[in-house]
Amino acid sequence: MYQKGARGLRMLFGTFVAAMLIGAQAVGAPSVVATTSFVGDIVAQIGGDEIQLSVLFPLGADPHSFEATPADAVLLARAAVVFAVGAGLEEALEPLLSTTGVRVVELAEFVPLLSWTGHDHDEDPEYDDKDHHHGEHDPHVWTDPTLVALWTHVIQDVLTELASEHADVFAARAAAYREELAQLDLWIVQQVGRVSRENRLLVSDHHVLGYFAHRYGFRVAGSVVPGLSTLAEPSARELAELVSTIRALGVRAVFVSTTVNPQLAEQVTRDTGTQLVRLYTASLSDPAGPASTYLDMMRYNVTAIVAALGE
Repeated sequence: MYQKGARGLRMLFGTFVAAMLIGAQAVGAPSVVATTSFVGDIVAQIGGDEIQLSVLFPLGADPHSFEATPADAVLLARAAVVFAVGAGLEEALEPLLSTTGVRVVELAEFVPLLSWTGHDHDEDPEYDDKDHHHGEHDPHVWTDPTLVALWTHVIQDVLTELASEHADVFAARAAAYREELAQLDLWIVQQVGRVSRENRLLVSDHHVLGYFAHRYGFRVAGSVVPGLSTLAEPSARELAELVSTIRALGVRAVFVSTTVNPQLAEQVTRDTGTQLVRLYTASLSDPAGPASTYLDMMRYNVTAIVAALGE
């Protein structure tokens, strides 16, 4: 079956938020780990109290640069399964995952992936068939909720393997959540309809909005860090080219994740007279914030994008 990959989120260690744990999990329930907070939330919607769920990355952590602790290694070694985005997103975690030998479900393996050739400005990026590699695969698939709906089938199947006595419960929750994702998709289509075609230009801190752009008819005009990871550093020439592109196309805003340092993006917005808009693209907010679930995160981001780019 799947090889790489509750209503409550259990944030462990001092930097984790205890309030993310909701409800008491059943004694003897399988131990499940999710890498990011939004993956944890999605798993939680299906697993409920029938699993013991831990989220590895603290709120606000950058998935590309997360550094695990010895306590994290113990948590992973004891898990029945780890759900990760995959496709290189959790690159800093990969050595530890291979060392512990824990079963990892990489959710990106079960959806069509966009390839990225090393530059933006793709008018109509195409999904890669995975047998022909035209560039790196973009791991940021969760910005398209229709792809997250595909994740739910994988999550349901894996949890059913671990706790088959709850198969009907997992199936019902997964189906209900897919309906919520379908409603979210319809809402996004309606909202982005308020942005004219000429203004549907996205510039972000790194190449993180490709799937959102592909699904909803936007163009990725560029990124401050010209790559799929926040670990890259732009050259002075690349920043100058981005500034020229923003000016030439009339881009209205630069979107920056709450998990990254906005300093370079602030420089770009000063040089171009555009606005800087923060988005929750890699981590949920705390429970009292505006993006405490995946669904809320997407609603918040879409609202912010439409407000910045709409007429």
